[in-house]
Amino acid sequence: MQKLWTLILFLALQSIYAQEWETSFESATAKASDFDRPVVLVFSGSDWCAPCIRFKRKIFDSNDFQEYAERHYVLYNADFPRKKKNKLAEDKLNVNKSLAERFNPKGYFPYVVVLDQEEKVLGVTDFDPKKTTQEYIRLFNSFLQ
Repeated sequence: MQKLWTLILFLALQSIYAQEWETSFESATAKASDFDRPVVLVFSGSDWCAPCIRFKRKIFDSNDFQEYAERHYVLYNADFPRKKKNKLAEDKLNVNKSLAERFNPKGYFPYVVVLDQEEKVLGVTDFDPKKTTQEYIRLFNSFLQ
């Protein structure tokens, strides 16, 4: 019984700290407008791009980033998985391709674009394994000034 309660507590705490990635770019921009927040648009290859996977694990999955992002950003992942089991729905893939044409025409992965509510580019960056979560938060915030 003790293990069951520990598991329940763990899952409850995970849901509290889980940042919310928007499931559509349309919902991301609507939420950005509603809450007056920038959109952090991440281009990734979640099942084939080693730097993308490290970026997610080291920065985006960190408690510090999750807590901060929940209060300050709207997040959208324009993912381009290659494995058949991770295949995106055609409409979502088309949206991601369209976003790549507009904001990542050279096809860099991972690549982060910070946008305002009108989809104007405020700044861009990629993954630097030497940077800490706090350095990325400061960098994203510097784009807002």
